[in-house]
Amino acid sequence: MRILVVEDEISLNKTLNEGLMEYGYQVDCSESFSDAEYLIGIRNYDLVLADWMLPDGDGVDLINVLKQRNNKASIIILSAKDDKESEIKALKMGADDYIKKPFDFDILLARIGARLRFGNNNIIKIGDLEIDPDEEKIVYKNKELELKGKPFDVLTHLARHIDQIVSKEQLLDAIWEEPELVTPNVIEVAINQIRQKLDKPLNINTIETIRRRGYRFCFPKKA
Repeated sequence: MRILVVEDEISLNKTLNEGLMEYGYQVDCSESFSDAEYLIGIRNYDLVLADWMLPDGDGVDLINVLKQRNNKASIIILSAKDDKESEIKALKMGADDYIKKPFDFDILLARIGARLRFGNNNIIKIGDLEIDPDEEKIVYKNKELELKGKPFDVLTHLARHIDQIVSKEQLLDAIWEEPELVTPNVIEVAINQIRQKLDKPLNINTIETIRRRGYRFCFPKKA
């Protein structure tokens, strides 16, 4: 499960990051609205934890950013505002939960867990192909296929952006924790693994190479 923490108070940002990672979550952190908007644009999150008041905008406006991407991520608003009007406003705008500051981390953790259990199904279904990101599982016509690690992540990201051309740089930013430390050829390796372990055994094509531009999910082929 991947969580985006949007909090401009550096010490709290660090505490949330370290605390959530201790419980096995993948965590990205942002201290501004603009950085959070960028991350939401390139990565797929299960949950966004956003402070209401940010130096360059309001965290509640990230709700609209998520909706515009048709993102299934849940969003929890953290706020020092303790009036009921603010809480009602956030929930009416589409927030899944509202937590007032200061808060107990264990309670926050429990509410994050509850929201993720209650949240939308992340399974991707395209034709006879089913991809379950949470279980890292692929099923085609009731047959389960073995594809793990980064190749699975690349396939999942492209499937979520079906009909879009995604560049190597975008894939690196979206999937690798430190993209600047790896070379773009790792994408080629991952694509080759997908073709060898998925496409070839099933006699299908899932990934199309667009010369000089990137890759596109192409299953099933349109008539």
